[in-house]
Amino acid sequence: MSKPIYGGVNAAVLTPMGPDLAPDLERMAAHCRWLLTHGCDGLGILGTTGEAASFGLHERMAILDGLVSRGIPAERLLPGTGCPSLTDTVELANHAAAAGCPGVLMLPPFYYKNPTEDGLFAWYAAVIERTKGRAKVYLYHFPQQSAVPITLPLIRRLLDAFPGVVKGVKDSSGDYANMKAMVDAFGPEGFEVYSGSDAFLQRILLDGGAGCITAASNANCLWGGIVYAHRSGPAADRAQAVLNATRAAASSVPLIAGLREVIARSTGDSTWRNIRPPNMPLSAAEAETVWASWQAAGALPLPGLSGAKAA
Repeated sequence: MSKPIYGGVNAAVLTPMGPDLAPDLERMAAHCRWLLTHGCDGLGILGTTGEAASFGLHERMAILDGLVSRGIPAERLLPGTGCPSLTDTVELANHAAAAGCPGVLMLPPFYYKNPTEDGLFAWYAAVIERTKGRAKVYLYHFPQQSAVPITLPLIRRLLDAFPGVVKGVKDSSGDYANMKAMVDAFGPEGFEVYSGSDAFLQRILLDGGAGCITAASNANCLWGGIVYAHRSGPAADRAQAVLNATRAAASSVPLIAGLREVIARSTGDSTWRNIRPPNMPLSAAEAETVWASWQAAGALPLPGLSGAKAA
């Protein structure tokens, strides 16, 4: 079986912003470089953690172009392209493919609730037909956020209809039984299953999954890299314990703002606290809570993270 395209640790990358809330591409590229040299194998940009839904279509394309033009390898990028609009999803996916990205992470159309399986299949089929399979499709199962689950029968239909194009899934449901069922059902066909939670990284690797795509990897990727390299044994077990603790720390406050706070304090760069509404910065009490939780997890200081600060 061929190596998974995004096999390993993938950060769901934060999108830094200036005071005007415009994307700060210099800081983002610097952070991406830090991630790739401290345990990350790939970078999931413009997903939930990257606040993609808060950016317009042309902003999202400009972010991808800006990273590639600043030397971030397109082949290491997995851009989120899922939108409620079919035409916007197609445009983003075609743009990602043209930029050289091997795959795209695609939410289901999430505005209309309770769509039928036939409706979801028709939507994904329309996207794939219009993009002509230029980029591999990674399905994004996050029912708590999208309210539109991606079921195993739907995956089966898509794999049968578009072999080699529908390549994998990010499962952010938190339901390990569902992740394991996907690995068991489709893994032998080369379907890549990625956990959306750091807490399941070692487990899913041992069960045949491809790795993780996670928010906390913005700061805990060093330990994720150790788990991926060793899989089992004392070093992997110790690193997985840090992943578990940092995941709990990240979830002790609103996730995106909490990770921004950790990066801001680790770099001494308050710009990282900028966030687009309706997401909001942490309160002073929340900021102390998340910082103390990360310290207690044994994950700080983060090696060389001051280098992620733009000049």
